[in-house]
Amino acid sequence: MRTTVGIIGAGPAGLLLARLLHNAGIESVVLESRDRAYVERRQRAGILEQGTVDVLRAAGAAARMDREGLRHDGIELRFDRRRHRIDFPALTAGRSVMVYAQTEVCKDLIALQLKEGGPLLFEAEALAVEGAESERPCVRFRYEGREDVLECDYVVGCDGFWGVSRPAVPAALSRVFERTYPFGWLGVLADVPPSHDELVYAHHDRGFALLSMRSPSVSRLYLQVPEGTDAEDWSDDEIWAELEQRFETADGWRLERGPITQKSVTPMRSFVHEPMRHGRLFLAGDAAHIVPPTGAKGLNLAVGDVVTFARALTYQKETGSTELLDAYSETCLRRVWQAERFSYDMTTLLHRAPGATPFEERLQLARLARITSSRAAETDLAEAYTGFPHD
Repeated sequence: MRTTVGIIGAGPAGLLLARLLHNAGIESVVLESRDRAYVERRQRAGILEQGTVDVLRAAGAAARMDREGLRHDGIELRFDRRRHRIDFPALTAGRSVMVYAQTEVCKDLIALQLKEGGPLLFEAEALAVEGAESERPCVRFRYEGREDVLECDYVVGCDGFWGVSRPAVPAALSRVFERTYPFGWLGVLADVPPSHDELVYAHHDRGFALLSMRSPSVSRLYLQVPEGTDAEDWSDDEIWAELEQRFETADGWRLERGPITQKSVTPMRSFVHEPMRHGRLFLAGDAAHIVPPTGAKGLNLAVGDVVTFARALTYQKETGSTELLDAYSETCLRRVWQAERFSYDMTTLLHRAPGATPFEERLQLARLARITSSRAAETDLAEAYTGFPHD
């Protein structure tokens, strides 16, 4: 097989990149190791920044999102049993976010790719990226029981943290920056309408909690739990009781209970691989960086990466210049590190660290009080939450 861009991974990054390249008249082939049903049901992020929403609309992939997505104009911070709303449009010249699950983004992009785009091969397992430093890199993959080779002008690795793309960068050229956190998130899906119409981030001396949603009838809720926790160790009643304690307010607000249909534990880590480019291999999304979910940045960072690559390759096609392609890693990493900084700040602001001293706990409360009493501090949070520019 031969194409211009070989894309490894049919998550939102790989699928969106294929769409952007199709719209620019550039050929691509997408290889995905899982089957279509798996890709369309795996639960991931659900918050789309303003820039991500704009990109999906410009790509012609937002019709269902605009019908079914939930626009949010703010979030609520809770601490000391008090509530404080951050008004995004008032602080950011009109920007907002959209609650629309990654699974739905993937469904929309898969349908478009199969209808209008280039080849999208499910159950095609990438085995290795070869010749990244040459003008003809290739991807060895297994499909329908046999090995094949996809020859490309460029390879973009959108295959996540455990994929084959990042190991293709020589170890001598790689630098890794990471941090692991001594807690995780116990996340549940519940068949009950959300108890609040916007996301609620709660700081509590028992630990962090987050109230989110997947739709007007399905709630998504999270509890900070110790690292290594097994979700099955928590009964449904224990989960609801703990959530009620952490979300408690002085004004009588109530958390509505409902049947829990899914529960799992997400570990927390920060990770960045530099560089994000080696020869004609480009890394995007979780293949290059991971953020703790507190800042809702993971999916949106991946979108920024593929927008940067598509723009750079289109520029090369139109002008013959590789200037933007050559700057890919540097351009992406500026945004990546700002997102890492914001996600770290939100995580350390809201979670209770094991063994935290009273002094450290008071500092957290002081930081929260600063945000809720200073328009400048509020604006900084709102600008970061609604998204960093894709350049």
